[in-house]
Amino acid sequence: MEYMDRKPKEVRQLIREGILYGPTTGMCGGYAQGNLVVLPQELALDFLLFCQRNPRACPLLEVSDAGSRTFPLTAEGSDILRDIPRYRIYENGICTGEYTDVSEIFDDYQKTGRKLVSFLIGCSFSFETELLEAGIPVRQIEEGVNVPMYNTKIPCASAGIFSGNMVVSMRPIPHRQVPAAAAITAAMPRVHGAPVQIGYPEAIGIRHIEKPDYGDPVTIREGEVPVFWPCGVTPQAAVMNSRPSFVITHAPGHMFITDIKNAELKY
Repeated sequence: MEYMDRKPKEVRQLIREGILYGPTTGMCGGYAQGNLVVLPQELALDFLLFCQRNPRACPLLEVSDAGSRTFPLTAEGSDILRDIPRYRIYENGICTGEYTDVSEIFDDYQKTGRKLVSFLIGCSFSFETELLEAGIPVRQIEEGVNVPMYNTKIPCASAGIFSGNMVVSMRPIPHRQVPAAAAITAAMPRVHGAPVQIGYPEAIGIRHIEKPDYGDPVTIREGEVPVFWPCGVTPQAAVMNSRPSFVITHAPGHMFITDIKNAELKY
């Protein structure tokens, strides 16, 4: 948790300079983190509707102006294209590469005369500080790995070309602390809110909890229950399912750190 107490602007600068390039879990405690989706302007309305119809998995924090590379409301002076440790490019639904800087790709695309629109979606990393302050363990921070994430059979509401199932993140919670974890996160709906499943992963289509679809496995200790929250990787699953021609996203676990305090995102 080396960067837990650092300010977001400072950490974004370290990311921009290539000094930090790993998952952002545990960084800038108390500040909201977000998932990124950048797509052609002609698809922006469909994606906006997809987010509005699936607010648990896709809670919107900010939408950029067409062609802009900054989020002025949540992170003044930010650079959407360089302030995330790792990005992914999808073409026709297939991931064609991972990058630490996508500014040249963004600029080359816009030179064709088509503009891109960026969406910032709330991330469950934002409520982890609240859990830690309540004495509730966050295992992937303890173990220094990325949070485990899983595809599910929970359907999302379709919008235009976008459709697919929800992706969830998992944190093992001691049985006696599950009610507190649910209550703490329920008070933060703009970063996914309450869990969608407590225990019984097979009930939502997860057969091998030891083999996450994204991120890393974590230890589930005796007396702990796997608890599942909606995850901002859901839009990436929708992208892969819907196969738009071009999309930029964050790599799972590598988030955009905002200047917004988590307390501002509570009820």
